[in-house]
Amino acid sequence: MNTSSHFHSLEELIRALGRERKLLDGLFQDRKRLSFRYDLARELAAKKDESLEFLRRFGVIRDNGDFIELEDVYLKFFEDVLEVNEEINVASVKESIGSLNAAIDYYQNEFDPKRKYGYLNDVKRILKNISLTTLRNVIDLKRNIDNTYKNEPNFAIKIKKLEHLDKKRKDIAALINECEKVINEKQYTFFIEAMDVQLKEIVIDVKLQLKEVYHNLLELDRQIIHYLSLIEYQSLLFEKVQKLKYLRDQMLLDTNTDIKAKMAVRNPVWMEPRPRYTLKVSLSMLRTSDIGLKILQDVAKGKGNDRLRKGNLADPFTEDELKEQQHVLQMVDVHEVKNAFMASGDNLFHFVMNYSGYRKQMTEEEKLVLFCQIAAQYLDNLSISEEYRCHNGIEYPLIYPKIA
Repeated sequence: MNTSSHFHSLEELIRALGRERKLLDGLFQDRKRLSFRYDLARELAAKKDESLEFLRRFGVIRDNGDFIELEDVYLKFFEDVLEVNEEINVASVKESIGSLNAAIDYYQNEFDPKRKYGYLNDVKRILKNISLTTLRNVIDLKRNIDNTYKNEPNFAIKIKKLEHLDKKRKDIAALINECEKVINEKQYTFFIEAMDVQLKEIVIDVKLQLKEVYHNLLELDRQIIHYLSLIEYQSLLFEKVQKLKYLRDQMLLDTNTDIKAKMAVRNPVWMEPRPRYTLKVSLSMLRTSDIGLKILQDVAKGKGNDRLRKGNLADPFTEDELKEQQHVLQMVDVHEVKNAFMASGDNLFHFVMNYSGYRKQMTEEEKLVLFCQIAAQYLDNLSISEEYRCHNGIEYPLIYPKIA
């Protein structure tokens, strides 16, 4: 009988797990079912029988009849790190709260500064662990709720699993409340006395994290209620279908139910397109008959097949259309009008409205726009007085060229 051993260093553990990574990956992938027989595990092991004996002796794998499986400690480690574990570990949070109270009690009764500081670090570490574990539990809980509803085929078991997960949700909520009471009420004196910058930041982060987790638990409560309602509806529908199937098998469906009358008033496929069943032409007929030859000729010419027809072409361009054409756009040169205004001595509005040197016919509205453009662009060269004039109901200031 071989005695069990243990790894003496982290380097030895990592080296052993790395060497047997193919076997460990296969065992982890098939952890939900007993399918790893000894001969299959032997093929994946790096050193065949020697590797299996080594892993068995160091507590990494174990025998289960004719099968091989991972030990629980390594299985749980892989599931926790990869965040695929299905078991909601509420007990660890409860134990952490107990450890937190114990570490606070040790701190308060210790007089040696060095050991007192060690207990304070324990409190900080446990608080972080509570926050992280609670968050992981909620993530695992949500994943398990979704998986249970979507993948469990048995309605009765599905309901029991969801009710069990709902109890886990309530346990997590109770532990969150207990942790908040420890911080805010039961150990209030400690957190006032021992509060330093690092502990203050940790406490704030833990409170915010627990608050966010609690809100997620409320959402999970609503989701569980919704899933249970859907399961009840699906269960009733399944029972009704089973009854209809039984009546059909007994040839009592038409006489014991009004299913024909119900189906007569329903037309669930009225929006579906009418099916078209095309018949393929025989190859021998195409080769040997005159009709087949005509069909091939028509296809070659594109008759009866829009996809084979040559697209309609536009008429070619004429010589006049290909010649270069110029289009002159009539525009007003604002700078030219401004220079003429500066030499006129008139006020800007009167000048713009009565100027005759425009290169195109200007409407009154376009002249008003030109007046605003000159006033805005050349403000430094203009002198604006406080006097106003009225033109067709529009008041405008008197603007003159600035005298140098």
